Amino acid sequence: MTTLIRGGLVHDAVHRDACKADILLADGKIAAIGTDLTAPADAAVFDADGLEVYPGFVDAHTHIGLDGYGIGYEGCDYNEMNDIWTPQLRAIDGINPRDPSLAEARRAGVTCVCTGPGSANVLGGTFLAMKTVGDRVDKMVVRDPVAMKCAFGENPKRCYRDKCDSTRMSTAAFLRGALMQARDYGARKQAANGDITKMPAYNQKLEALLPVLAREIPLKAHAHQANDIFTALRIAREFNLRLTLEHVTEGHLIADELAQECDFFSIGTNDLTQYTCALDRQNAKLEPFFNPHHPAVLRAIKMTIDAGHRHGIWVGICGELGADTALTETFLRMGVDELSMNAKSVLPVRKIIRSIDLSKPSDK
Repeated sequence: MTTLIRGGLVHDAVHRDACKADILLADGKIAAIGTDLTAPADAAVFDADGLEVYPGFVDAHTHIGLDGYGIGYEGCDYNEMNDIWTPQLRAIDGINPRDPSLAEARRAGVTCVCTGPGSANVLGGTFLAMKTVGDRVDKMVVRDPVAMKCAFGENPKRCYRDKCDSTRMSTAAFLRGALMQARDYGARKQAANGDITKMPAYNQKLEALLPVLAREIPLKAHAHQANDIFTALRIAREFNLRLTLEHVTEGHLIADELAQECDFFSIGTNDLTQYTCALDRQNAKLEPFFNPHHPAVLRAIKMTIDAGHRHGIWVGICGELGADTALTETFLRMGVDELSMNAKSVLPVRKIIRSIDLSKPSDK
């Protein structure tokens, strides 16, 4: 099947400026972008004159496809609660391609997601990158695995407090112990040099951690409190691991420290607002007090932007505030480098950005 999208204003996510062009699709993939492209006589032609054409959006951290939308326990597959460290689990084995949430994401313009286990366990298993279109997950995979999920702080403590983990110290000890065992297991395999009589007994958990130790995939670390963030960094240094930090809710309090070790900051404003306003996301009675425009929230964002720029890294906003047109000018004057938002918000936000002259004082 060949499709020609003709005459749209194309944003290709490569060049800074959009250009008017045609897009030729063949067998579901982009075959060419240019002007005056030709297509076979039986091709479907879509006239995009006067329209904006964007690539699909990517969700870099989600549990979509594993949480059984509208089903309950029977479809809830993102946290294995019977073992505190489960690196051998693979998200691909739990994904339901027919989960309605994937269709909803697709309709909103999200065409690729990085999805995987939740944060109940110290080690939860591997994430994969996949398309949001398809009936069989094996044919939707972009890359598998892409990361190993780990968690610090409140979630492992809460989920395993009556079993084996009631302090942050034990959480860190579980992770160190697993990595030490995997490092020893890998060394023994290497020393055996293929001799089956010298190989260590197969261990599914330790085998799953070898790509982490080899720096082939990063640890994807859930951490909210500042001390948990530093623990994640400490352990990553001890084992020379690649690391991504997720949530980082108290990151603005330690932004100068983090900026010296991170490649970029992407501010998730939803968790930041809940934390700053002292709200429990599961308590509906507190919803009226959720105020992302609160001066304390905006100050935290400004602190993070300033710290990132002092150390030469870019800073983006990826929460819902990125699409809040009432704050677009405020964020630009703060110096933010990137705003991430849903597809329907792109044009309204861009209109405001084009109308602002940062060399002049704000009218607000």
